[in-house]
Amino acid sequence: MAASFRFKQFSVRNDMAALKVGTDAVLLGASMTLRPEDRTLLDIGTGTGVIALMVAQRVCAAPPGDLWPQASGGRRIVGIDIDGPSVEEAALNFADSPWAGMLTSIHASLSDFRPGQKFDCIFSNPPFYDNSLRNPDAREAAARHTESLSYREIFAFSAEWLQPDGHLSLILPADQEVAIIRTAASFGLFPFRIIRVSTTVRKPVKRVILEFGRTKQKASEESLTLQDGSARSAQYAELTREFYL
Repeated sequence: MAASFRFKQFSVRNDMAALKVGTDAVLLGASMTLRPEDRTLLDIGTGTGVIALMVAQRVCAAPPGDLWPQASGGRRIVGIDIDGPSVEEAALNFADSPWAGMLTSIHASLSDFRPGQKFDCIFSNPPFYDNSLRNPDAREAAARHTESLSYREIFAFSAEWLQPDGHLSLILPADQEVAIIRTAASFGLFPFRIIRVSTTVRKPVKRVILEFGRTKQKASEESLTLQDGSARSAQYAELTREFYL
């Protein structure tokens, strides 16, 4: 993996963080719901900061007078991570970006983090391995395994720190969809959007993006295929066209 990953409007140092830039992060950053009223946003487990950077680009991308008038003004995106080198690298990536003034990285576990304000939007590409063989690299293991950050912990935090009309966006293994929706409901959070992701049209769904709010409603359901042969599918290319070179 290269030490730096270049996108159209920013670059991501990619050599200190426990986990590198990957497809899951790009998927969440490109597809998650963002609203004009979202002024305080939190990235749980920010890693290199790539999702927060993608969100900053999207927030600032609309033409003047469109959905995001004076987009950066007064908006704040906070990335937290339990891994010190990841936080340091995210801070460097934020500082080098066009949106340095609205991005902050904080070294903290979610259990210790007390923000002092509620968030309009929380998002995360959380660790998702439960019983798989532990990686011998302790930092990477912590980044990949739910032992270091459980789904229940994310939902408990979100239930406390989301604004009444706030929303939570996660990307997860597809086989955990039902269990995760059930867990979220126990914290008063309910899905309003579901995106099921498969590598090709012939392969089963591999990932699911779940978005939650406090209101029970029928969730919209979408599907996304990443590849057409050896190339990006037209659908994925369109989703990421403002990011990938």
